Amino acid sequence: MTFEFSRRNALKTLSCGFGYMALAGLATKAVADDPLNPLLPKTPHHPATAKRVIFLCMRGGPSHVDTFDYKPKLDKDSGNVSPNQKGRKLMGSPWKFDQHGESGLYISELFPNLARHADELCVINGMAGEVPNHPQAYLKLHTGSFRFVRPSVGAWTLYGLGTENQDLPGFITLNPETRVGGAQNYGSAFLPAFYQGTAIGQVNQPLAQARIGNIQNDRFNNQLQRAQLDLVQEMNRQMLTRQKVSPELEGVIESYELAFRMQNAVPQLMDLSDETRETLDLYGVGQKQTDNFGRQCLLARRFAEAGVRFIELCHSNWDQHGNLQGKLTSNCKETDQPIAALLSDLKQRDLLKDTLVVWGGEFGRTPDVKKKDGRDHNATGFTTWIAGGGSKGGQTVGATDEYGIAAVENKMDFHDLHATMLHMLGLDHTRLTYRYAGRDFRLTDVYGRVVNEILA
Repeated sequence: MTFEFSRRNALKTLSCGFGYMALAGLATKAVADDPLNPLLPKTPHHPATAKRVIFLCMRGGPSHVDTFDYKPKLDKDSGNVSPNQKGRKLMGSPWKFDQHGESGLYISELFPNLARHADELCVINGMAGEVPNHPQAYLKLHTGSFRFVRPSVGAWTLYGLGTENQDLPGFITLNPETRVGGAQNYGSAFLPAFYQGTAIGQVNQPLAQARIGNIQNDRFNNQLQRAQLDLVQEMNRQMLTRQKVSPELEGVIESYELAFRMQNAVPQLMDLSDETRETLDLYGVGQKQTDNFGRQCLLARRFAEAGVRFIELCHSNWDQHGNLQGKLTSNCKETDQPIAALLSDLKQRDLLKDTLVVWGGEFGRTPDVKKKDGRDHNATGFTTWIAGGGSKGGQTVGATDEYGIAAVENKMDFHDLHATMLHMLGLDHTRLTYRYAGRDFRLTDVYGRVVNEILA
């Protein structure tokens, strides 16, 4: 069945009185039957352990020495002059670390709920970056580059694997950061536009109020919308035939079709009214401190279950130059219960085994301080953790020095993290390329290694 043929028949079905659901069903089947549809699921390079990614982005640089990187030497020498910078003093963590699970993983008391998942966490304590500035580091976390406009890791994932649900975006970002990097963080750059992320809300906006813009048409019914869209798409395809190659126009064509199908699917998926009170309480929905991120985590589970390939959640602000004890405590209380609920829910639904959950920010914080109660930017050593998706839980990979200043063991940068994530998704980062301006580009540029210690 060709797509043009199916659209004409869909209109005929409408005129016979079967309505929008019949049209939506035909449209979805037509997309699924179209071998040229760029968003159809694709065969990976090698057997995958993960089918999808949920990226928990903690914008601002979480303090690793107060959360997942236990430093008893730092606590012992707290108040002494820092060996790293003159005029600064070391500050031990105000929070207690304990060992958790059968693995004995060290986790701060700031994460009491997440600590119950210690045996599922692979804590990467050897992360290191290039620049301790938010704009550059945040862009590199998302795109692998801060010097040039490049596709985001979500766009590369969608390009490499397609998506399982043709009625939903394959890449969704919830409450994305709009000030640091903006749309580049979920953009497709030189990849065709239909691989870019669909943003819902923005950082610091209550997710309960967030909507996808223009998802409903208040002027035309579905039959008239389809007729209008058919006319526009026919003109678009005629222009594409003349131009032969136009990624921008191809993106417009695919986006229009997806937007039409999304009218029914997305509002239903974002409606939490069918969740039990027990599930809402598990995520902290309805509780003042956890409601916003709890909704993000619950929607992430719903999107993952529905076949969305890459889902990013954003929480801000972890940039604590002052009032560390008050602000970091608040950050962790807002996210600890929802993240633990997400892991529990995914595991209970047998989704954690093939869902790669990644937690982290653009860099860490200094163990020495300029102010009495604050930590500054530190890109030379920090922490990311992953769970599920074929990762080996209950372990730490890599290490910083005894004070947490710099990565000294199994040092990893974002290229290594991206290469390992793609590997778990069944993609060889050296083969996932796109030809642009006479050169084959890839997410990891000419760098990156798969860190085998992370793999189960």
